[in-house]
Amino acid sequence: MRYGIRNYVLLLLTLLATAVSAEQPLTYDRITLSVSAGREVDNDTLVGVLYAQQEGTNPSRLASEVNRAVGLAVERAKQMPQIKVQTLDYSTTPVYRKQTLSGWQVRQSLRLESRDGAALSALIGELQAALAVSSITYTISPERMQGTEDELIAAAISQFSSRAQLIAKEMGRSGYRLVQMNINTPGQAPAPIRARGMVMAMQEDAAPPSLEAGSRRVEVEIHATIELTP
Repeated sequence: MRYGIRNYVLLLLTLLATAVSAEQPLTYDRITLSVSAGREVDNDTLVGVLYAQQEGTNPSRLASEVNRAVGLAVERAKQMPQIKVQTLDYSTTPVYRKQTLSGWQVRQSLRLESRDGAALSALIGELQAALAVSSITYTISPERMQGTEDELIAAAISQFSSRAQLIAKEMGRSGYRLVQMNINTPGQAPAPIRARGMVMAMQEDAAPPSLEAGSRRVEVEIHATIELTP
């Protein structure tokens, strides 16, 4: 009886495995290949991050000074329509010396962005009388990046198609079908720049930083799997 039950269970497992196999057709002659297309693209957007920071024992007075400095900077930036302005993080942090609270530090950052690098550079130089510079970066505007990516995707797909046809021909096949394709685009990554003569600390007579936009290589990669025609 036990022998009969065991055979019955084995038969059911065999039938189940056969059914699963029937639902998953066998695949042959699959080839994975990668292609890429890229070009140098001029950076066209300058981004500067500045901050006001005060330290002392009276947090209310410190906050008032920081708020005033950032507020004046925002008002000045808004007078220039080609510059986008955005306030960032605001923090009040205790300061300890020898494990004893000795004061407070208040800080707020300001982000400035413009496709007019000369105008923003001049504004940064002006604002350095009251604010310190945290960073200056060049990047590619979303509009230019989108257009570049679209062109590179088209170029990469054309290259992929040519290479896949070449592979099929060299393998003695009439063609291929696409099984899977992944397209990788770079996205937005700011490019750090060196500002010659840029004064990072606050100075009343700070000159505008000398900047060079430069360029960035943008690449689109395609990873795909094809199956050769039998």
